[in-house]
Amino acid sequence: MAQKIEIVARNMRLADNLKDYIEKKVVKLDRHLQEIEEIRVEVSHVKSARSAADRQVAQLTVHGKGFILRTEERADDIHAAFDTALDKMQRQIERYKGKRNRGRGDGRSAAEVVEDQMPVDEETGELLPLIARRKKFAVLPMNEEEAVEQMRLLGHDNFFIFFNAERNSIQVLYRRRNGTYGLIEPVVG
Repeated sequence: MAQKIEIVARNMRLADNLKDYIEKKVVKLDRHLQEIEEIRVEVSHVKSARSAADRQVAQLTVHGKGFILRTEERADDIHAAFDTALDKMQRQIERYKGKRNRGRGDGRSAAEVVEDQMPVDEETGELLPLIARRKKFAVLPMNEEEAVEQMRLLGHDNFFIFFNAERNSIQVLYRRRNGTYGLIEPVVG
C-alpha cells in the first residue's frame, strides 16, 4: 500500500468496525490508479439536514501527483453513504485515467497529424487550400426577434449572422439541440 489513508469523523464517534470497513474498501482504490498518494475519508453526522435520509455524510478526497479527486454522498446510513461515495470515486478515477491516456497513441507529432489531414487534390496530388471558398453578403440591421424570423424564413437550420441594430454589433444566432436559440456576441478582447 503506497498511499496514506486518513479517516476523520465529525459530530460522531468513529467505531472500530466502521474504521476497519473503510480502510478495507479504500485500499482497493490503489488497483484503479497507482499514482494515489493520499486518501482522506471524512464521515460526519449533520443534524441540521432537511431530510433524515441526508444526515450521514461520507466524503472521499484522493490526492496524487497532479490531481485531486473528490466525492461526497449523503444517506441515512453511514455505510451506504460511504459505499455510494466510493463507487462515485471509482467512476471518477476511470474517467480521469481515460482523459490522461487518450491521445494519438502512434507516436507521431502533432505537426505530422495535421499534415496528414490536409486536403489533397486527387488528380495532381497537390495540397488544396485550407479555406476552399470565401463568401460575402450584406448584413442588414435588425433586432433579435427579426433575426429569428429571418432565420426561419430562409430555412437556415444551424446559424444566422446579422447586424444587431440595438447593440450596434454583428451577432450570430444559432439553434440549440433542445430547439431554443442561442446568441453569440463577439467582443474584441
